[in-house]
Amino acid sequence: MPIYKDEKKGTWYVSIRYLNWKGEHTRKLKRGFKTKKEAQEFERTFLLKESKSLDMLFKDFVEIYLKDCSHRIKLNTLNTKEYIIKIKILPYLGEKKINEIKPSDIKDWQNEMLMYRNEKGKAFSPCYLKTLHNQLSSIFNYAVKLYDLPSNPARVAGNMGKEKSKEIEFWTKEEYLKFAETMMDKDVSYHAFEILYWCGLRLGELLALTPKDFDFEKETIKISKSYQRIRGEDLITPPKTEKSNRIVLMPNFLAEEMKDYIARFYGCKNDTRLFPISKSYLHHEMDRGCKEIGVKRIRIHGLRHSHVSLLIEMGFDAVAIADRVGHESIDITYRYAHLFPSKQGKIANSLNVERGELVYE
Repeated sequence: MPIYKDEKKGTWYVSIRYLNWKGEHTRKLKRGFKTKKEAQEFERTFLLKESKSLDMLFKDFVEIYLKDCSHRIKLNTLNTKEYIIKIKILPYLGEKKINEIKPSDIKDWQNEMLMYRNEKGKAFSPCYLKTLHNQLSSIFNYAVKLYDLPSNPARVAGNMGKEKSKEIEFWTKEEYLKFAETMMDKDVSYHAFEILYWCGLRLGELLALTPKDFDFEKETIKISKSYQRIRGEDLITPPKTEKSNRIVLMPNFLAEEMKDYIARFYGCKNDTRLFPISKSYLHHEMDRGCKEIGVKRIRIHGLRHSHVSLLIEMGFDAVAIADRVGHESIDITYRYAHLFPSKQGKIANSLNVERGELVYE
């Protein structure tokens, strides 16, 4: 038996010899178990994972799933997954064997989520409920695809909640200009919002900007990184997608504003973050400005939507806009289609003419 007692420390340890996925003989050593039973449970779970057997607890399979995800997705996305799984899923399904979880168990879990109310009596939003279900379903899909689980019980049980409304929050140019006036009393706030609105950057892209990203001769900003604060640590990561790596041309007035801003930035070096502020800071500033002038409150990301809607109103096509904001043109076409009402009228009128030509030839 590969379980031994460390007589000096009074604890148990496990030493397992096994074949890894390459067919190589490998040894796994794990120390520090308080009881022999804990060591035996570790051995059993470890061997089940290595054999890809589904005769294991759901919580143990989740470890395999998250370990695989950690090599494929960004850290902030992984943290969101871990939070949802740990707080919203494992307390209900963690102690069940994954190959014994039935659609009725999923329904019971859904009912718990649907009945949840926080201390203010507020339920989860339909969009969040759908997010929870999608996360659970993705774990079972992983088990079906790679571990031969016969079926996905979450899919059989059916979804809950619904997708986020496709209606997009944005400001008109007039609304933004009123808001911008209220930010002029704080240098960092004013210039942060100016870049977000007139260049359509993502918030993480803005917070990662340094002086070396600006070329004032060409009046451009190079977008090649994103700022994240994860678990109390400041991280500079690649931008959201490959398409997000881009050069953004500034309007003349903004180039002049940023040139002056950087010149006034005390102790500024080439790699100094120009906006050493947090997301919550900008949220508070937006609250302050909206309250002062009475304009509708939108999310910070709504400034990016506002930039796109402004470009659409100015007559630019989806390809040009997509290149500027780091999106695929098909995404721009799909997400902002409702902002092109005049184009729909032109299409309908053209089809009327076309039909008339065909009928009366």
